[in-house]
Amino acid sequence: MTPEEVLARLDAPLSLRRRVGYLALAFTGLTASALIGLLWATEPGLPTRTNVAFAVLVVIGLCWAVFGGWAVTRRTPLFARDRVVAGWLGVGAWLAFSGGALIISLLRHELEPALLGVVLLLGAVAALNLRAARRARAALLRRRNVLAGPATGNR
Repeated sequence: MTPEEVLARLDAPLSLRRRVGYLALAFTGLTASALIGLLWATEPGLPTRTNVAFAVLVVIGLCWAVFGGWAVTRRTPLFARDRVVAGWLGVGAWLAFSGGALIISLLRHELEPALLGVVLLLGAVAALNLRAARRARAALLRRRNVLAGPATGNR
């Protein structure tokens, strides 16, 4: 392949397969938020921690829905920016889950080893996913810059 052909492939917007995947992600986030919101609305007298948990879950679902909509509507090449944003969303969801689990554990005055294991495992997965996404983006941008020459900067 010539450098122009490689650049053309790098500059292509999302494939149909990725668009369908992000559309499914958006609908899944909306559906999850709607179902949790419906359950939340139909259960009166829930404890405060349950209300907070439902609110956090609704927000997480809406964030994924917005992300899926954002990725589908991009007409420019993303150079793995979508993966980095998804990685940060995963880290944010993990932080919300970990914070809630920590607060509940402190209020109950007991730390469950299984919960700690799950929190640490999910944190490691989120961090590794973000790191891989950032590396993939950096590699794509380096490749684009090498092929395009010094005239093209980062987008």
